[in-house]
Amino acid sequence: MAGASLGQTIGPVVVLMGAAVIAVPLFRRLGLGAVLGYFGAGILVGPSVLALVTDARSILHISELGVVMFLFVIGLELRPHKLWAMRGQIFGLGLAQVSAATAALALTGYAMFGLSGPAAFVAGAGFVLSSTAVIMTALQDRGEISSEQGQKSVAILLFEDLMIVPLLAVVAFLAPQLPGQQGQGWSDLLLAIGALAVLLGVARWGLDPFFALLARSRTREVLTAGALLVVLCAALLMEFAGLSMAMGAFLAGVMLSSSSYRHQVESDIEPFRGLLMGLFFLAVGMSLDLAIVAAEWQLLLSMLFWFMVAKGIVVHVVARLFGASNHQALHRTSMFLQGGEFAFVLYAAALSAGVLDERENALFATVVILSMALSPLLTLVTDRLLRHEKSMEGVEHARDLKGRVLVIGFGRFGQIASQVLLSSGVKLTVIDKDPDRIRDAQRFGFKVFFGEGTRMDTLRHSGAGQVDAIMVCIDEPKAANDIVALARREFPQARLLVRSYDRGHAITLIRAGVDFQIRETVESAYLMGAEGLRALGVAEADVQEAALDIRRRDAERLAEQIHGDELSGRDRLHLPVMPEPLGKPATQGSII
Repeated sequence: MAGASLGQTIGPVVVLMGAAVIAVPLFRRLGLGAVLGYFGAGILVGPSVLALVTDARSILHISELGVVMFLFVIGLELRPHKLWAMRGQIFGLGLAQVSAATAALALTGYAMFGLSGPAAFVAGAGFVLSSTAVIMTALQDRGEISSEQGQKSVAILLFEDLMIVPLLAVVAFLAPQLPGQQGQGWSDLLLAIGALAVLLGVARWGLDPFFALLARSRTREVLTAGALLVVLCAALLMEFAGLSMAMGAFLAGVMLSSSSYRHQVESDIEPFRGLLMGLFFLAVGMSLDLAIVAAEWQLLLSMLFWFMVAKGIVVHVVARLFGASNHQALHRTSMFLQGGEFAFVLYAAALSAGVLDERENALFATVVILSMALSPLLTLVTDRLLRHEKSMEGVEHARDLKGRVLVIGFGRFGQIASQVLLSSGVKLTVIDKDPDRIRDAQRFGFKVFFGEGTRMDTLRHSGAGQVDAIMVCIDEPKAANDIVALARREFPQARLLVRSYDRGHAITLIRAGVDFQIRETVESAYLMGAEGLRALGVAEADVQEAALDIRRRDAERLAEQIHGDELSGRDRLHLPVMPEPLGKPATQGSII
């Protein structure tokens, strides 16, 4: 019996994983993106096609943890002061887009499809709540989460998450009232406020001591369990209060973002987050009922088209009113055209409250699923149509170049590094992917060629197969890692000298086998600290001794961290006080 039960549990998992590992690489190769691959795999193995997995609803509930963990990781990147600085965008831009889009969609449903007033409002409000999972994945793939426009998209998504509470309250208000329910709205509101206060209090005063206690065990598995416990408890507390689980996880991440343990927590959560996010997209694809699509395809396509048009117009107009260029507004519109996972919550509440009937719930949910499936494709098409190619006038592509050293990246770091080599008469080959920077360099007499260092053909044309050394001077950690992997495999004769973004990136590069790496700010920081001692009148001999001591300690810590984790070698740090945890990191996104 136990064996059969285990087999019944493992069987669907094997099917889903098999579908994902086949579909996702295939869709990526076709240029359609991973999200669309997950959707396609879900549709194929789901109840509507092969029926290899039939319980899509249960899988969807479990996989929503992926969205929860995704929001937790995003919260880790947003410190409280940064979130406070975004308050104008959250309650300005977010409020404007959500309120205007809700009105436009409700009017569309009422006027064009003959829906009742309450049903039209619920249908529109659900479609307004864009998919956090789809949009954040798109922003992450583009590397735009930390950009100005990316932060505006994040602000809108945060406001939409907050809106699920008042929208559920409106649904309860629209429902036929039973005796004794009149005061329930106020009690729900007080419960939500109380839960938020508890979460913020625990996050503010309890998380650092909690992780400090776990860190003393020096067992990574315990820290991983602790990180998962924090995320799940925050999510459950918010769900108990009638709020979204994702918002609870996000707030926990924000409050933990200033902790010295944030990097460790993020690395522990990442594998679970990625796996569950993929499962979520699979489950959404499985939830698509092709029988409903076949029976009412004309109504569904019409509703999908006009809902997306109405929402797209509002998103674009609001974006322009809030200062976005036409190019930026069109990009944001392409991402926000779909409905999202919270629409299912709203529609289910409306069904149970009697605001929607079974047919309306099925129609609206199918429209949302179709919009989510189309969203990655629409974003891809928009990106290609709006791709702004910089002028290549006066710029030469890398081709048949020769030199002793290949320099990749000619920004502020690469420019200074190349001066030392040029002063000794070393023949350099320099490539960069920014035409404007190349033209600027030419004005000063430098010859820089156009080329993307992560491409094998570019490296070969740049003479990487003959050079004695390759200097990677770019400020993009992922691209630097890709170049290192290519160079190590294809050009073993070249010594690899790489600019690292921070300590974590330095550890990654050392483990990858580079010949030399240097953190981009470490030498200037050493000099600044030494000048601080001189400014206080410390004798020069003592200044030099202190500088040497810090360099020695840092090298020893780095050596330990390469074979352990970021908490290794903490005893070599000079701390103002000894109790754990460490003080706040000096810079966001770096390991001490």
